[in-house]
Amino acid sequence: MPHKRKELKIEGPNLWYLVGLITSDGSLSSDGRHIDITSKDRGFLIALKEQSGLINKVCVKNRGKQHQAYRIQIANRDFYDFLLSIGLMQNKSLILGALKIPNQYFVDFLRGLIDGDGSIRRWVHPSNKREQWSLRIYSGSETFVKWLDNAVETFIKVKGKIHKDTSRNICVLKYGKMAAREISQKCYYKGCFGLERKIELAKGCHSSYMGWKQSKTVLS
Repeated sequence: MPHKRKELKIEGPNLWYLVGLITSDGSLSSDGRHIDITSKDRGFLIALKEQSGLINKVCVKNRGKQHQAYRIQIANRDFYDFLLSIGLMQNKSLILGALKIPNQYFVDFLRGLIDGDGSIRRWVHPSNKREQWSLRIYSGSETFVKWLDNAVETFIKVKGKIHKDTSRNICVLKYGKMAAREISQKCYYKGCFGLERKIELAKGCHSSYMGWKQSKTVLS
């Protein structure tokens, strides 16, 4: 008797946020069934589990090592096949390309990506003492970063700059304060699910605009 496949009842913003998180902090196993999501924040993975209706346990990863983390592993062949169908793959770090993301859920996908392999940073300019912000997304695949740069410009109407960090062999997609504010405002909307500390940073970014002038990086 064939094994009955489990159905994951995840849809809409929750599904595409999860896809973004897997794109950044996840991996697809070679068995065609398991998907692993890793985070240093155990509470976040527990919240993700509850938000997505997953029954999987949050376990320790790299137990006893200096850089201990946590993971949740999803075992579902249909979901695995779905991820393959939109462009994800095994050992994706250096070879990932364009993904098939529905237009209406791109901001949820991008929020998952930022929560995984992104950063929102605040500092005070040493000369004018004004608050400064930046948003960055990191990837080992230049092809993926170029696709993402074009997608963000299409759907959020802001321009970024791609930098290569040769010391770590990664690409960095960077947005200045005005573009970061637009992304924060649209991706981290009221009531959205996400990594709490980045939600708070996003709130700070899109509420900080005193003395800011229009930038050429914002197209709308």
